[in-house]
Amino acid sequence: MASHPLDPALIERFAAIVGDSHALRDPGDIAGYLIEPRGLWHGSTSLVLRPGSVEEVSRIMRLASETGTPIVPQSGNTGLVGGQMPDASGREVILSLSRLNRIREIDVKSNTATVEAGVILQNLHDAADEVDRLFPLSLASQGSCQIGGNLSSNAGGTGVLAYGNARELCLGVEVVLPTGEVFDDLRKLKKDNTGYDLKNLFVGAEGTLGVITAAVLKLFPKPRGREVAFVGLGSASAALDLFSLAMDRAGASLTAFELMEQRPYDFTLKHAPGVVRPLADDWPWYVLMEISSGRSAEDARGLVEDILSAGLEAGTVGDAVVSASIGQANAFWNFREMLPESQKPEGASIKHDISVPIASIPAFIEQAAKAVEAVSPGARPVCFGHMGDGNLHYNITRPVGADNAVFLALYPPMNHAVHEVVRSLGGSISAEHGIGQLKRDELIATAPPMAIDLMRRVKAAFDPAGIMNPGKVI
Repeated sequence: MASHPLDPALIERFAAIVGDSHALRDPGDIAGYLIEPRGLWHGSTSLVLRPGSVEEVSRIMRLASETGTPIVPQSGNTGLVGGQMPDASGREVILSLSRLNRIREIDVKSNTATVEAGVILQNLHDAADEVDRLFPLSLASQGSCQIGGNLSSNAGGTGVLAYGNARELCLGVEVVLPTGEVFDDLRKLKKDNTGYDLKNLFVGAEGTLGVITAAVLKLFPKPRGREVAFVGLGSASAALDLFSLAMDRAGASLTAFELMEQRPYDFTLKHAPGVVRPLADDWPWYVLMEISSGRSAEDARGLVEDILSAGLEAGTVGDAVVSASIGQANAFWNFREMLPESQKPEGASIKHDISVPIASIPAFIEQAAKAVEAVSPGARPVCFGHMGDGNLHYNITRPVGADNAVFLALYPPMNHAVHEVVRSLGGSISAEHGIGQLKRDELIATAPPMAIDLMRRVKAAFDPAGIMNPGKVI
């Protein structure tokens, strides 16, 4: 598709809303907004708008609605399915929320934080920590991802097992609709049964229904004790047995249960700077398990030791080490967070972000490996993820010595093969990354027709002109 820049007069009208210094038009200034983490989408735009207030967002959307100008909301630009990227037409305007970065209020008594969409996730973590509270959404990109994007993609991460995903952490939202109207639903209520839950139409909608500009989020008391264990196991089935054991013994105190295959473990030892081998011997599978206690460090330590002792006695656990310090606990978590980056030096990869019922994880792993081999003999599955909530990142690295471009051309058949296994097990083809551009066509082709029809009716009701992040989700 050829690039056709916006009419200069229209650009000036948009620029007048935010001021020239916040209306980026120079290709050098715009370039960073057109680069996404996987390098799969290469869009074009004539204009990036950086509003500094909700009123400016409202005026932008009102003008966009009047002129039929497509708007692509963008937060930290860390999304992995292309939801934040414009198309190649040059007509779509990027709306960056990064200047809306105030933490408006932290209410310790209500255990809530009211924050704007451009607040960086790590900054919210730090602000909560200062008042002895926890915001539990934890992502590898938390140093740069922003709350608006976290909510728009219904982000998951490593804390979902105990605390839920972004949707479950959100009590209220402020949204600018395509018409420029502002929907102010910034309430702190944990119980509100007055009609449709409108906020959850916007959380997870990937910017296709409106622009989230602020939200009320849940905070939690900080755990008084936290223990992290790195465990070696003989099989994925053993990991499932350990998870059942940990849930039985720890219940809600089990705050993370991360699964890793030996291949991503080896890639991380090979490529990640400064990591230390957690266990002396190699194992086919590993688990990073975290136990948190609201009572004491001793309580958390007792729980993790009880779980591991029972696992060793049953033959479920092969080997394990419990962190001896906060530094070692952080090192274990850093090892886990380095897994995605450590795959890159091994060459091109085809990604899957799937979920299946927890009991079906071993079956998925076995069946998916056969499906991968049928599509690309010698391709290397790299499996890791949040076993405690059934979500695996099942990424396929090219065969050793294969050409990157030739392997990436297998993206559609590889996705189809893996996703067929997912569907056969009653799973989802998008557990936490969203649909964006990457999975839109497959969603439309494979979701129940009634589901697609209902989503399109919602889209038409909120965005009849089709200007909100066109080409994404549905």
